[in-house]
Amino acid sequence: MRYSQMLLPTLKENPSEAEVVSHRLLLRAGYIRKLTSGVYSYLPLGLATLRRVERIVREEMNRAGAQEVLLPVVQPADLWIESGRWVKYGPELLRFTDRHNRESCLGPTHEEVITDLVRMNVHSYRDLPLNLYQIQTKFRDEIRPRFGLMRGREFIMKDGYSFDEQEEGANLTYQKMYDAYHRIFSRCGLAFRAVEADTGTIGGSFSHEFMVLADTGEDTLAICRSGQAPTDGQTCGYAANMEKAAGRPPQMLASRPELLPLTKVETPGKRKVAAVTEFLGISAQELVKTMIFLADGKPVAVLLRGDHEAQDVKLKNLLGAVDVVLADDQQIFDATGVPSGYLGPVGLKIPVVADREIEVMTNFVIGGGEKNYHCRNANLERDFSVGKIGDIRQVTAEDHCPSCGGELEFTKGIEVGHIFKLGTSYSEALKATYLDSSGKEQFFVMGCYGIGVSRVVAAAIEQNHDQDGIIFPLPLAPFQVVILNLSPDDQGITGAAEELYSTLKNRGVDVLLDDRDERPGVKFKDADLIGIPFRVTVGKGFLRDATVEIRERRSGVVQTLHPEEALSWLLAQCEMMSVS
Repeated sequence: MRYSQMLLPTLKENPSEAEVVSHRLLLRAGYIRKLTSGVYSYLPLGLATLRRVERIVREEMNRAGAQEVLLPVVQPADLWIESGRWVKYGPELLRFTDRHNRESCLGPTHEEVITDLVRMNVHSYRDLPLNLYQIQTKFRDEIRPRFGLMRGREFIMKDGYSFDEQEEGANLTYQKMYDAYHRIFSRCGLAFRAVEADTGTIGGSFSHEFMVLADTGEDTLAICRSGQAPTDGQTCGYAANMEKAAGRPPQMLASRPELLPLTKVETPGKRKVAAVTEFLGISAQELVKTMIFLADGKPVAVLLRGDHEAQDVKLKNLLGAVDVVLADDQQIFDATGVPSGYLGPVGLKIPVVADREIEVMTNFVIGGGEKNYHCRNANLERDFSVGKIGDIRQVTAEDHCPSCGGELEFTKGIEVGHIFKLGTSYSEALKATYLDSSGKEQFFVMGCYGIGVSRVVAAAIEQNHDQDGIIFPLPLAPFQVVILNLSPDDQGITGAAEELYSTLKNRGVDVLLDDRDERPGVKFKDADLIGIPFRVTVGKGFLRDATVEIRERRSGVVQTLHPEEALSWLLAQCEMMSVS
């Protein structure tokens, strides 16, 4: 492609709307343009990069035995009502009514549609296992779209769905997809990590997120250090996002201390954990705080150790709630009759749940149930009871790996893929069955596998950039080589640039020829900005000693070669694009 004929509107200044690196550089480098909030048009460079990601995804999905389909973006409400997600999915589901007053939605995902397709067309165990995928535009009505392609309302996604006879077969399919995802992100040239994750609105029993490691990531990951630095040849490998991450389970003491009598003490004006513990001369580990959450609008008391914080997703899962929010002071008083800061579990009339740490604590401090009072020496079961106990807290730097006991470290990541074991939740809801070998009806055992194709592009930039612009990994770059003709009016220089351009094109290399009538400085800056891996400069050096200059975008290493040598070197470097 010739630069002079290409729609490539680069910007000199940073757009004011851009909050993160990838958003800023995608706009500046002419990859995307905003149409409306959270919705972007892909210009030629942006589309070319998307196609790179799609090609890798297709090759690895096909290699793993999946078949590509294309499903409708408009989905009837009936299917979502049948699955139970029409209300549960929430306001991100963009609903509308057509001219016949039929309710529909724009697909944010396709579990219902694919399950309906399979239940109508697959009836025998002989047709299983079946693994189907698509690459398609999705729409989720984000309340606050931001960060460009990182969190838009409209985005491009690969979503896949598997159907197996039994759990054992589903586990094998899950592992195939797990391995395929590792190959996909490795081939994309990304540093990533697979972590245990919550299943969220998709549902199911188990899932992994694939996270591109980047300081600008929205998600925090807990990773066992022994997985990073093997000891005696052993690695742990534990990694989870903060919604799923757990510390080592609390250990009950071999002999419990004597249970002391519950004693109410005056704590005037001491509402916060720090103030109470200082006043009583105890540590935060010796106090249990009572917090009020609204679970689907109904108040629930949540007990946590004083130095711990609730993890909303864990709490939501324990309660089986769609939504949980922390109550404000007025809501706390309305639900309990006790002012915030002095609330305790004794005598509460609302449901009470507790973090599992509370089970191993004895003689701890709690709120006294009236203003300016707390109680010493509270004990679970003797003084109060709880409805449910579970891991509902956020892990901290003091926690240890639940798998091996090693130290946990925290890093940032960007979610680019998510795989789920769905089990029979959708097949049961939609009555999707097959006949087994004995002629008996069975529900399909399903899995779900997603990749944010457009988000991969943004994540790659978050991980690969410098002060001058994008540094795309070779497999994702829209062009592998850019040739700068520094003197378009000089026949010798132009002839050499044209010959190198034609030869590379004929040899299958994606190459951009900058033939614009612009100053060399402008061409250098644009080449760095758009992030093409190899820059070939044809200028005065060619007139002087028949050489061209090759610069690697990532390393900045420059070498001067004759055109024939440059051609051989570039072809060797670009061959890795075809390695699968």
